[in-house]
Amino acid sequence: MSKKTKTAFVCDQCGADYPRWNGQCTSCGEWNTIKEIRLAPANEKHPVSNGYAGNRSEVKFLSDVNLSEAERISSGISEFDRVLGGGIVRGSVVLIGGAPGAGKSTLLLQAIAHIAARDISVLYVSGEESLQQIAERANRLKLPADKIMMLAETSVQRICDVLDDIHPQILVIDSIQVMHTQTSDSAAGSVSQVRESASYLTQYAKQHNVSIFMVGHVTKDHSLAGPMTLSHIVDTQVMLASTDDARYRVLRADKNRFGSVGELGFFAMDSSGLKEVKNPSAMFLNRAEKPSSGSVVTVLWEGTRPLLVEIQALVTECQYGNPRRLAVGLDQNRLAMLLAILTRHGGIATASDEIYANVVGGIRVTETSSDLAIVASIVSSLRNKVVSQEAFFFGELGLNGEIRPVANGHARLNDAAKHGFTKAVIPKGNAPKKAIAGLEIHAVSTLSEVLDILFEI
Repeated sequence: MSKKTKTAFVCDQCGADYPRWNGQCTSCGEWNTIKEIRLAPANEKHPVSNGYAGNRSEVKFLSDVNLSEAERISSGISEFDRVLGGGIVRGSVVLIGGAPGAGKSTLLLQAIAHIAARDISVLYVSGEESLQQIAERANRLKLPADKIMMLAETSVQRICDVLDDIHPQILVIDSIQVMHTQTSDSAAGSVSQVRESASYLTQYAKQHNVSIFMVGHVTKDHSLAGPMTLSHIVDTQVMLASTDDARYRVLRADKNRFGSVGELGFFAMDSSGLKEVKNPSAMFLNRAEKPSSGSVVTVLWEGTRPLLVEIQALVTECQYGNPRRLAVGLDQNRLAMLLAILTRHGGIATASDEIYANVVGGIRVTETSSDLAIVASIVSSLRNKVVSQEAFFFGELGLNGEIRPVANGHARLNDAAKHGFTKAVIPKGNAPKKAIAGLEIHAVSTLSEVLDILFEI
């Protein structure tokens, strides 16, 4: 007697499951995204467990676990290695996402070309593009293609059969959304197919010590497509995005079990592919020759290095009854909070003005060290006075008007001094014990002190 097939109802946007079909997903709020999927019977063995499982796992004491550092393979692209935490870890699974045209496939093709040139076996599996299209891209980028193995396939079972025959050390899956597995009857790209395919490949990577790169698609709101469990399955998740002017690409690590989360890698896109930007601060500091009000430089800390960026503000009279507050690259709520602090503790009212704040270059500021620079740019624009172009600001602003220190203050000061800045306005808690050559430091503890010296430095 045939067993009854079990089904479940899963949202293909967020992965939430339901006992029955609903018109709207109560988790993410999307409509008509709940799909019915088939569940494998409980006694049905997973293909990996049936065909690829190694010996039975053994219980160990934590003190007996080998603490030797994970072996890494250099991709030949230092900015890529930086985001990965120092290179590609053997047996790791990396998910790289990004909008169409961001350069995901180009970056991976360049990386495996450098790896294959060192006689490390690599396999590029394409489920979207034809092999001829990839060969044309490699020829356009002038990459050595004689040692890169290619495969056009979408079945993860057949891919693993090929892996058993050729034993590559690096595997690229382009993309995970088009892969399918025999354990699910749903269509390729559905939640169950993406989840099962990623799980299947991840188990193979761990059991055979193969490093896998999976290319992932993004949704219309630029979040990773597929179930949330996809992010939990992989070891590292990185996102490749373009700046507002589309000249540069920024690679950010959102999750990394082998390195720093939030690490950034910078690339420039041209006809020969993605090129590393060795000095990203210079990329964001292309300032106008004629100084203008509302422009202030700050030093952010991204991952493991400082980054100098320009923050601009524009304060203008409100032409209508409701003044606008617009922040690009900044948190809108934090901008509102800083304006309230400026009114209460700085004596500068902006309630009737429209205020626009922007981070030049398209980078997103996520830390609080930019508070001082944001306030300085707003005051500069409001009073139409220019802040010295030789000065930079960093520090967190508290609700009581106090200036709080931030992490890695000394490294920020040294990096700014290397770029030719001669004046710094920083929290007293970040004041260095020894003077830094060529750098005049103004250590402040309150907002009123900043306003007193803002146009005098």
